[in-house]
Amino acid sequence: MISLMDQPFSKSITIAEKCKRLLEVVNQEDTMAILIDADPDSISSALALKRFYWRKARKITIYHTNKIQRADNLAFIKLLKIDLKHIRHLKPKEISKWSLLDSQPHHHPQFEKQPFDIIIDHHPLGGQSKAFFVDIKPNYGANATILTEYLRSVKIKPSPELATALFYGIKTDTNNFVRESLPNDINAFRYLYPLINMNIIKKIESSEITKKTLINYRMAMEHLVFYKDAVLIDMGQVDNPDTLVIIADFFMRLAEVSLSIISGIYEKKLIIIFRSAAFKEDVGKIAEDLFSHLGGFAGGHRSAARAEIPLENINQKDREKLGTFILKTFKIYCKNNRRL
Repeated sequence: MISLMDQPFSKSITIAEKCKRLLEVVNQEDTMAILIDADPDSISSALALKRFYWRKARKITIYHTNKIQRADNLAFIKLLKIDLKHIRHLKPKEISKWSLLDSQPHHHPQFEKQPFDIIIDHHPLGGQSKAFFVDIKPNYGANATILTEYLRSVKIKPSPELATALFYGIKTDTNNFVRESLPNDINAFRYLYPLINMNIIKKIESSEITKKTLINYRMAMEHLVFYKDAVLIDMGQVDNPDTLVIIADFFMRLAEVSLSIISGIYEKKLIIIFRSAAFKEDVGKIAEDLFSHLGGFAGGHRSAARAEIPLENINQKDREKLGTFILKTFKIYCKNNRRL
């Protein structure tokens, strides 16, 4: 029986040693649930873990916690014929092993008390991420890179479908290597490239823009606020938080902008997406400094971060004008930290 890990692997542990421990987590009688907040990086990571355990577990099912609405993500799932189930279909009594990928328990209130067997993530370590296998690499640009390294270590050559999924996962989470990444991400990307179907990649990427996307862009233009080199937009109520991500990435294309802060309300939470192109700026820390005191979650990477705050934690006056509240909070931060 392998013991519970209180912290992630140290840097001295080799990938081969990690894979050996990972193989010890399951047996052929196990039924595993892989939980993800579905996007290309997490989905491809889940597919890779499922392939890693092929014929080593009785059944493995991938469950997503979010509603998948982005047109490019739906195309990704359809074109690669990926089998996913929403978490509402999960029956806990039928599950003997639990995995959480591209996330950690403290990101999801419903998972904080759930014991996990496997946690693999590339976001900053937080909360009590305990499991029999814990591998957290916050400097990696994509979680798919970690899983690609596992497959290579045990000499599993991914199928064209899996390779395409992992390639696209790395491509999107590093934003074509514009966001922070490591040579590991580039090496995984290069390894996968000869194995992929590039026509599927092109088709997925051409599916990003829809009529609804154009409506969201128009609304963003109407609520646009510039402050120094930052753009701030409050989108109000949104049907999907992915809308905020799309808008945040889009406005980073402006020549005068090095920071975008896009907010919206989703399921009684204020969600704020941060993107940065500044060398000396850490938006993960900015998100934490600005909003962690309000509860929920706030943090992320140097160039990409988010905050999720229960609306009930924000006083009524600020809740009525969230865009003004965020702008005021950011201005105070800039003054206190002498941000130019």
